[in-house]
Amino acid sequence: MKTELQSRPQAQRGFTLIELMIVVVIVAILASIAIPSYQDYIRRGRITEAVSTLSEARVKMEQFFQDNRTYVGTCVSNTVAPPLTNTANWTFACSGQSTTGYLMTATGISGMVDFVYTINEANTRTTTSLPTGWAGTGNTCWVIRKDGSC
Repeated sequence: MKTELQSRPQAQRGFTLIELMIVVVIVAILASIAIPSYQDYIRRGRITEAVSTLSEARVKMEQFFQDNRTYVGTCVSNTVAPPLTNTANWTFACSGQSTTGYLMTATGISGMVDFVYTINEANTRTTTSLPTGWAGTGNTCWVIRKDGSC
C-alpha cells in the first residue's frame, strides 16, 4: 500500500520563462539608467586629473617667475617648471612663454576627446572645447559637469 507522501505528485521547482523575462527587463532598465551615470562619473574623475595637473604646473611657473622674472625658459627639463607629462587621457602643452606670460593647455585624448582646458599667467582658467551635450564652452572657469558648472 502506498503512503500518502508517495501518492502526491512532486511539486515543480524553478522559474517560468515569464519570470525570467521580467527579471531580464528589470536588469535592462536599471542598466540603461546606471551606465550613462557611471560614464559621466568616470569623465568627471578624468577632468580632475587635467585641472589638477594644470593647477600644479601654474604654481611651478610662478616659482620659476619669482626666481627669474621671466617665463622664458619654462617647460624645460631640469628646471623648477619642467614640461608636463602626458597621461592616458590628456596631452599637455606649454606655449607662448614670454617675459610676462604663458599658456598651458590640457587636451583630451581617448575617452576625453573634445575636452580642452587652458590656464595662463593671470590664473585665467578657460574651457575652450567640450563634447556635444556639454554646456559652458568659453567659460572663464573649468567646466567639470555636463550642465556647465565649474
